[in-house]
Amino acid sequence: MKTIIKGTPVKLHVKTQNGTDGFNRPTYDDEIVTVDNVLIGEPSADEVVNELNLSGKRIAYTLAIPKGDTHSWENTEVEFFGGKFRTIGFPTEGIEENIPLSWNKKVKVERYG
Repeated sequence: MKTIIKGTPVKLHVKTQNGTDGFNRPTYDDEIVTVDNVLIGEPSADEVVNELNLSGKRIAYTLAIPKGDTHSWENTEVEFFGGKFRTIGFPTEGIEENIPLSWNKKVKVERYG
């Protein structure tokens, strides 16, 4: 029997700069985009402890992002499982051609509101 790994849709908040305010700071529009086939996994105990020691943030989940996705996953909000999360740090990315499955990026998230 053949088993196929299948991800779940995740809502990604994409911020686009639309101008500046009276203090010359950028203002943004927030658009919600659904990214399909995202794997949601549990971080290892070492990852949780290391991130807590380095940044003071507690990792809730690790997301595997599908190949070909061009969205920015740095410091952004995501929604899945009925909750809101914020990405931590920079995504880890592998070379697409050298990875056999459908995912080549990994990003950590913390619970957010």
